[in-house]
Amino acid sequence: MSDSARNDDEAARWAIRLDGEPLDDAEQAELDAWLLADDRRRGALLRAEAALAYLDRGRALTEPREAEPSAPPFFARRAFLIGGSLGGLAAAAGVVGLLLARSETPMLEIETAIGEVRRVTLRDGSIASVNTDSRIEVAMSGRQRRVTLAAGEAWFQVVPDRSRPFLVDAGDARIQAVGTAFSVRRRDGGSDVLVTEGVVEAWLAGREDRRTRVAAGSRTFIADVPGAIEVVRGSDEIERALAWRTGELALNGESLAYAVAELNRYNRRKLVIADDTLGSEPLVGYFRTDQPENFGRAVATMVGARVEVEGDTIRLSR
Repeated sequence: MSDSARNDDEAARWAIRLDGEPLDDAEQAELDAWLLADDRRRGALLRAEAALAYLDRGRALTEPREAEPSAPPFFARRAFLIGGSLGGLAAAAGVVGLLLARSETPMLEIETAIGEVRRVTLRDGSIASVNTDSRIEVAMSGRQRRVTLAAGEAWFQVVPDRSRPFLVDAGDARIQAVGTAFSVRRRDGGSDVLVTEGVVEAWLAGREDRRTRVAAGSRTFIADVPGAIEVVRGSDEIERALAWRTGELALNGESLAYAVAELNRYNRRKLVIADDTLGSEPLVGYFRTDQPENFGRAVATMVGARVEVEGDTIRLSR
């Protein structure tokens, strides 16, 4: 059996287990280890969960309400998915998909361009605000709501559902909530987590026994390398960090270099600081993320800098 076929077969088994009772810590650790061993497995699992959702939805559409199934649904789906592995997945998506041409899609991918911020209502009623140049994949089963933050940043306002925890995978970082609001941002070396409502649990894949609770008004950074997850309080800082949801950059003493790096995420016209000492100047205020030239001119007035515009480059110097 090829590695790809083996991944699909194992993904089908995991999809069925995730659709049953919630995983305990040992099972979650086993799943995380399996996903980490091969980058292709996350996509295989998403496809398997989507196929399982198709089967559930297709059965609801095609079977009479009063009819009793000839075999328990769990075993029927298990035989269909595992018996055909990749073929079973394709058949599930294709055959049942004909019945669902106008229905909701079990797996959703949301991708934003540079400068674009999207607010999307998910199938369960939760809200996902996806920041500039970001991508998420959403897969929902009867027992779990799982989001993969492949790149960038997103803020989630989660509808409470204790029977279906809301889990975000961001590289090796894992963040789980039942009903709360929080953001996750992928960075070099790990992920930032900011909680605005409720409580989340955060941990590093393979270290499920070291889950850390992060409450509203707190933030943490989950490093890709094993280590303690430190929680820092700071409601005001969190609100400023999430100003991007309304198209703004909020500064309260951050450096010009920080501000330029953030604004450049949203624009193809790039700000450049010609003098390192200028980059250390602190700034205070709210600025539009889509107006880099106006930002440059405002900074010129605030710190006595000079602005030169050359094509798509906005240069700041003493």
